[in-house]
Amino acid sequence: MKYLLGLVLLYSSFVSANEQPIKGFGNYYDVPEHDKINDATVFKIVFDVADGAKEGEQNNAINSLARFINMHVAHGVKPENIQLALVVHGSASVDVLANSEYKKRFNADNKNQALIEQLLTNNTKVYVCGQSATHFKVTPELLIDGVNMSLSAMTAHAQLQQQGYTLNPF
Repeated sequence: MKYLLGLVLLYSSFVSANEQPIKGFGNYYDVPEHDKINDATVFKIVFDVADGAKEGEQNNAINSLARFINMHVAHGVKPENIQLALVVHGSASVDVLANSEYKKRFNADNKNQALIEQLLTNNTKVYVCGQSATHFKVTPELLIDGVNMSLSAMTAHAQLQQQGYTLNPF
């Protein structure tokens, strides 16, 4: 009985992403007692993703942006006060390929495309490192619509920092 009660409590504290701005992604746990987030808070955060997903799988590091958006909106932060950026490099460069190209290369759908498309419509900028992209034979016309090619990940990070973005440490 204690086990069943524990499962019910655990499940009830897990919030489904279907009720959130980013649908189908970005699940998070409800934390009923937490430090209050000031109503005037504006988040400008860049996430760095270098490790690619296994072929045909979702990149959970990219899903972290959806989790950030969903949990903060659910806790009263205005969506317009959440400005995120994603800088993709290394083996993750192929995770931003449009599904048609991804499917040609890996014989599987790109499970990141729907997530990235929703992030782009929710005040998120997405950049791929041009150095890594060139290494992995990813050209601008092969990218998911809305993904930008930067000269390098270093360049994207430097420019975003100058625009007031802070780096998410994990």
